Amino acid sequence: MPLLSYRQPGLVLHSRGSRASERQIRDLQRDLRRLGYLKSGIDGHFGAGTRRAVMALQHDLVGNDGTSSGGDGAASVRLVDFNRNRAPRITGEADQPLVECISDLLESPAVPTLPFVQDPVAENRRIVERIQALPPELVPIPFLLAILKQESGLRHFNEPGPGDDDTFIVVGLDARSDEKHVITSRGYGAGQYTLFHHPPRREEVTDFMLDPGKNLLKAGRELKEKFDRFVNGPTRGTRAEDRTAEIGRGALRPCKFDAGDPRFLRDCRQCALDAGLLDIQEGVTPLFPGSPETCQPTPIYKTGTYRGVPARQKVGCDWPYAIRRYNGAGLNSYHYQARVLQHLLTVLG
Repeated sequence: MPLLSYRQPGLVLHSRGSRASERQIRDLQRDLRRLGYLKSGIDGHFGAGTRRAVMALQHDLVGNDGTSSGGDGAASVRLVDFNRNRAPRITGEADQPLVECISDLLESPAVPTLPFVQDPVAENRRIVERIQALPPELVPIPFLLAILKQESGLRHFNEPGPGDDDTFIVVGLDARSDEKHVITSRGYGAGQYTLFHHPPRREEVTDFMLDPGKNLLKAGRELKEKFDRFVNGPTRGTRAEDRTAEIGRGALRPCKFDAGDPRFLRDCRQCALDAGLLDIQEGVTPLFPGSPETCQPTPIYKTGTYRGVPARQKVGCDWPYAIRRYNGAGLNSYHYQARVLQHLLTVLG
């Protein structure tokens, strides 16, 4: 049985000034992080993020039967099986029955936990080298670097600030807009490779969480799939509307340089500069020519104005449209595209 400092008769950890010590809160945060519920921060302060993480765990103990919301297969275990009527409600408070659930989860060999490292700064320094070692025929490395800068800041493991002990793998949590504690998917590592089930299977931890290189390779393959299948596909759902409006339905363009040219899939930053820079103005700039929608703020992106964005239609290839589809479709994907194109100006291939 794990020795949990916050296993103490009558102790309830919550955000309203409980008698829990800073160490006990840190240990709870570390375990919530290890189990994939806390996005970041092991600092000893029971704030909104910790409360939301406790609620997310309680939500799963009540209803997570291991099924996937995105078609990527079932989870390794059913979290509802660890409840045993000890966490009947979603309160945001870690009482002792919930602590016993956490203890059981940590003790179970069937529940994989997220990896961490002792020196995340050194590990993250190697990210760009690993990307540059990817097969050059897979995707243009500068575009992949720009995507990963947007996704994770080119970090596979969290680099904590003063007073923070969090060196776990970087995790992105997608949640319902109306219930922030209901996590719908998780992105892991530098490439933010996404799973729609939780907890991950043990082989998934080994495959793309422990090894940043494998994580990056998966990101590259996903970008290539978006390029091949979701930019100029046969049906509306597999086409990029902006590409159709600006370029037409002609053959996909992997690069404006021939395959034998040393600039092939490499000189993307220069191509972006040569395309010229434009401004996107909130409420004025249409999403693409002929679109009735303009770039507007969203719950994720608080502004609809961007300065100095490379003109995607003049870059000379279809990767600007693929990077939007890497993020899906809809308004948020246009924000994502603008930001990644801006990142393209600052990364080195």
